[in-house]
Amino acid sequence: MATTFQTRNRAAPRIVVIGAGVGGLTTAAMLARAGYNVTVLEAHVYPGGCAGTFFHQGYRFDAGATLAGGFYPGGPMDIVAAQAGIAQWPAHAADTAMDVFLPGGVHVTRYGDERRFAEHVRAFGPAADPFFAWQERTADALWDLALRLPPWPPQRAQEIARVGGIGLQWLTQNLRHLDPRLAADALRPVAAHLYAAPAALRHFVDGQLLIAAQATSSSANALYGASALDLPRRGIVHLDGGMGAIAQTLAAAVRANGGEVCYRHEVARICFENGRPAGIETRRGESIPADIVIANLPPWSIKPLLSDTAPAALSHLPAAPRDGWGAFMLYAGVDGAIVPADAPLHHQVIVREPLGEGNSVFVSISPAWDSTRAPASKRAITISTHTDPRAWYRLRAEDESMYNKRKQLYADRLLAAAELALPGLRAAADILLPGTPLAFQRFARRVGGWVGGFPQTSLVRGWPPHLAPSLWMVGDSIFPGQSTAAVALGGLRVARAVVEAHPHH
Repeated sequence: MATTFQTRNRAAPRIVVIGAGVGGLTTAAMLARAGYNVTVLEAHVYPGGCAGTFFHQGYRFDAGATLAGGFYPGGPMDIVAAQAGIAQWPAHAADTAMDVFLPGGVHVTRYGDERRFAEHVRAFGPAADPFFAWQERTADALWDLALRLPPWPPQRAQEIARVGGIGLQWLTQNLRHLDPRLAADALRPVAAHLYAAPAALRHFVDGQLLIAAQATSSSANALYGASALDLPRRGIVHLDGGMGAIAQTLAAAVRANGGEVCYRHEVARICFENGRPAGIETRRGESIPADIVIANLPPWSIKPLLSDTAPAALSHLPAAPRDGWGAFMLYAGVDGAIVPADAPLHHQVIVREPLGEGNSVFVSISPAWDSTRAPASKRAITISTHTDPRAWYRLRAEDESMYNKRKQLYADRLLAAAELALPGLRAAADILLPGTPLAFQRFARRVGGWVGGFPQTSLVRGWPPHLAPSLWMVGDSIFPGQSTAAVALGGLRVARAVVEAHPHH
């Protein structure tokens, strides 16, 4: 028998947000501040999802995302703070973004200030200047447009009109400075600007794009790629308590704005009446009324919650994303003496091609000043590599002993690569905790272990956020995709769209 929900407060539409990731919490904080009745339901015991920070044997490890950007004046996180009522982020600006280690012994330091010009010449020679000039010029134009918050892709006539108006205003202001190749870049990959580039530059660009756009230069869209490569130039920060501090701050803002954030509430089903969401049923048997549902989940995790009420786009989903990535993680608690005092806290190590599968790794180290992240004189380190999640699921189902051997093999690969940046890491570790894509399904509810959003091969690759009447999606599956700054920007756009579609007075 279908559950009916009779307790709606018609004076204030009741909104349930499924998932306390950065995108969902941004949307929730905005809508609560706008006077909506907002409840966030999170299956886990802490917020953040793939950008959370978990506790283990005295250490606090960043679970997935480890690179925080977009906190500069006028940037995405600055806009979120202003519109969600957040006085200040618990963030400390980093002087240097990261070190990148390339095959052949080339080492590149990523600076956000004028030092980058000399560093590019030192690492790649003057032949790289045209590429970086294009990249920065294009990124400036695209970030200017993105921060005007146009709904993308537009789904309603009102949104189409706004996109046209914002685009016309932007063109009027920037026409004299625009590169005539900008329109062509909308349809071609970053590799179009790497013709005859030095091998070291291509390795560098491919590695950086893989972590920022989930695709390398041969397929990453040129406009998206130019913007994604720009993140270090726009400033990296380190957060008190780790990446999870972003979600913790947003959750506090939801509550301060009159909303609720409920942990240990795993959603089992979205219930519909007359073609619209009517409420949520949890695994614990609770029924929570809702006029509007916003799922901070990828499409593959939303579909099982809808049963036979799934909209057409979801009902015809393939079994898994055709080209999505998973992540293999290694969490290490180490003696802090192996970390040089002046070293950046992020390192990318590219050992060989093809990238991913332990051939390229990203290393993030907790700050020495953050005593909440590790015991005295210790440091918490997160090491990750892109991996095909399907292979892990097949192996776990067919041969668990081989699955465990592969897990150890990958842990060894990651340690060997990370030691190129941090010699002595293995010997200095007192905790080594590996995690496969199955861990992301278990703890972050990512069906199939798929993380990071869609590879950004097209400007229309992301899903439109409006799935069905009163049913919305937020997170890394909608434009502008992955990274905490990107999903927060997507959260702002969804909040604005919900207010317009469901006005509350």
